[in-house]
Amino acid sequence: MKMKKYLVALPLSLALLLPTAGLASASDHSHGGGTMTTTAAGAAEASNKAVDLRAALDSLLSEHAYLAVVAMQKGIDGKGDFDAAAGALLQNADDLSNAVASVYGEEGGAAFKEIWTSHIGYFVDYVKATGAKDDAAKKKALADLDDYRVKQAAFLDTATGGRLVAKELEEGLKVHINQLVWAFDNYVAGDFDKTYDSLRESIHHMYGVGKGLSWAITDQFPDQFDSKTVDTPAAELRASLNHLFSEHAALAILAMQKGIDGAKDFNASAAALNENTDELSAAIASVYGKEGGEAFHKIWSSHIGYFVDYVKATGAKDDAAKAKAIADLDKYRAEQAAFLDTATEGRLKAADMEAGLKIHVDELLKAFNSYTEMDYATTYPTVREAYAHMYEVGLGVTSAIVDQFPDQFAGKMPTEMPQTGMGGMSHSKSSTSDILMISLVIMALAVLIPFFIARRNAPKS
Repeated sequence: MKMKKYLVALPLSLALLLPTAGLASASDHSHGGGTMTTTAAGAAEASNKAVDLRAALDSLLSEHAYLAVVAMQKGIDGKGDFDAAAGALLQNADDLSNAVASVYGEEGGAAFKEIWTSHIGYFVDYVKATGAKDDAAKKKALADLDDYRVKQAAFLDTATGGRLVAKELEEGLKVHINQLVWAFDNYVAGDFDKTYDSLRESIHHMYGVGKGLSWAITDQFPDQFDSKTVDTPAAELRASLNHLFSEHAALAILAMQKGIDGAKDFNASAAALNENTDELSAAIASVYGKEGGEAFHKIWSSHIGYFVDYVKATGAKDDAAKAKAIADLDKYRAEQAAFLDTATEGRLKAADMEAGLKIHVDELLKAFNSYTEMDYATTYPTVREAYAHMYEVGLGVTSAIVDQFPDQFAGKMPTEMPQTGMGGMSHSKSSTSDILMISLVIMALAVLIPFFIARRNAPKS
């Protein structure tokens, strides 16, 4: 079987999976900058074939890490939703396999599915062995994971014509495996702070994987991507916002489950969600000082608090308190929508933003309500929808910011493999990738916060 052929097909097909509906007003308005299709070599494009490929890979790969950790927790706890959680993880794998099959037929899809799902199976083996206190079976599962990463590394090396180097790729894949194992082992040991540190690290790591894979593919087949690259300031901003927005949804859903269950790791799960918020607030504070950081922290964290109120009200069976939490969420989304409309000078229209924020709120509530009702067949498809939706938010906000300030996103195109977290994908001496990512988030938020502060300080009639 010609595995190289099938692997090349995979990411090209994945570009079709990225949601494009939702916050469209950011790219179809009539304001000064126009749409983002005229800049040289795509340097200031929030969306093109190459950048969309990166976003599609980021979405599926990071979601894989999140769902794997959740499924492993559910498995060792013997939770009633384990099968549904594991099913969502396998559906994530099916999305990749179906993309291959859509181009190369069933044989190609089956070939990819076999190699991709094998390491999922080995993680399941590790969970089962842990539950059975079978050290020999645990060692075998780890050995199988080692064999997997060697095979996967060699596979990627061949497929990309050496752009991804096998020996170094093995190290990158080892990071992924270790992060999931650490998250699970610490969970079993009751060290929940380390559990959620590893969960967040595992999600973040997969963005390096997505970046490296998409770079290699677009470099290998430039004509199919209009000779554009995934490594631009606009692409970095979009990846950064995608990461923070989608992680917020993922952690919020998990914390709500832990809260209603009275789980011992609830505080750690909530702390991880707050850390996601703190990263944004710290970026604001680094530009605008303590007051600016606190202002952002207040508006962003308010809707998290309303979700917490809803969980508490559900546990107390207090319908009035639930209705109040929902009303507070409605007020939040209206305020946030008006804020973004003003900040982006109409690039994100308030009406569109309210609709988009309603989707976010409704999806989290649906995931939670179906979980409490033990309707797990609804819970996990909703979890996946909520996660994917935040990539639409990331695209919309990025498009608006890049269109509003195009000069800040223009720059020379890279000529070498970008520095990433995957291993074996950078022959560049530069190590500024993470710094650039952080600085772009700071810049994006810096655009928005003055409008918020001005609105808060304006006299009320």
